[in-house]
Amino acid sequence: MNCEQVRELLGKKERADLGFYPTPFYKLERLSRHLGVNLFIKREDFSGKSLFGGNKIRKLEYLLGDAKRQGAEYIFTYGATQSNHAMQTVEACRREGLKPVLYLLAIVEPDEEDLKGNLLLDKIMGAEVHIIKMNPGESEAEADERMYRLGKEHIARLEAEGHKCYDIPIGGASIVGTAGFIGGFVELKEQLDEMGLHVDYLFHANGTGSTMAGLVAGKRLLGSDIRIVSVDVSCHGGDYKRSRVQLGNDTLRWLGAEPVLREEDFDIDASYYLPGYEIPSEGGTEAIKMMAEKEGLLLDPVYSGKGFAGLIDYVRSGKVAPGSNVVFLHTGGATALFAEKEILGKLW
Repeated sequence: MNCEQVRELLGKKERADLGFYPTPFYKLERLSRHLGVNLFIKREDFSGKSLFGGNKIRKLEYLLGDAKRQGAEYIFTYGATQSNHAMQTVEACRREGLKPVLYLLAIVEPDEEDLKGNLLLDKIMGAEVHIIKMNPGESEAEADERMYRLGKEHIARLEAEGHKCYDIPIGGASIVGTAGFIGGFVELKEQLDEMGLHVDYLFHANGTGSTMAGLVAGKRLLGSDIRIVSVDVSCHGGDYKRSRVQLGNDTLRWLGAEPVLREEDFDIDASYYLPGYEIPSEGGTEAIKMMAEKEGLLLDPVYSGKGFAGLIDYVRSGKVAPGSNVVFLHTGGATALFAEKEILGKLW
């Protein structure tokens, strides 16, 4: 398919007007010289109509479009207390006149008398926030399950009272949300074509895998040979890749396209997330400082910092050859630089 044909499929779905597109795409000249590759950046952090955008805005355009089509009044979603997705959901709901309800897991427990970062923004925008603290001996997976259960029970109570609710999974990782980054890949391809530029690699930070599934689906639809490297920022179970293939194929079916994705289409690297989710790493800290000092741009310690750390290591180790054309997808999240010190790490 070509870009126009994919856009035609996407155009058949309801979509809220939440972002400024296309997002900026340009070369990072100083970092290119420093690393010895031609490094370009795709600024998804510029997507939103408030000060704080990010990669979730593309997903939320389709998610809230679908919610409004169904007549929803309340929007529920989930994440950690400093979740970029949750904050961007609140921002999008306020623009669309919907009521946001957040269930947030305190992996790093916040001081509720001194709120910071995204949690502060959630409160300023008037979201209904439920902070779920981890019980002694409880694993993160068990706490997540309890958080989701509490959210479902809340939805059931509201719907019993006659209120229509729309439930968005963590990270916007649904077939509806994933469609946003099929559109995102189409947009990038159009920018590359306009510049007459062939790109070898696209790096991005990977969490729930919805952005990844959309990018890979867009790549396959357009027959692109860009290698997409998805740098994990948390630990995933053994069936994770298979489930993301399924998510991408289900999204293609939803759009009316052939489900063409296979496991070998996904290039996921879990070498850079340690010591864990929302825990800063030495590589991530170096990456944040390098981007800040060379280009005056801000990454975050949870997602984009670790994603860029993976890119740096691929270049240094020779996995990415000198002179390659490389794109870094900036997914936003710099608000984490104003979060709890346990998340931030030692950046000065």
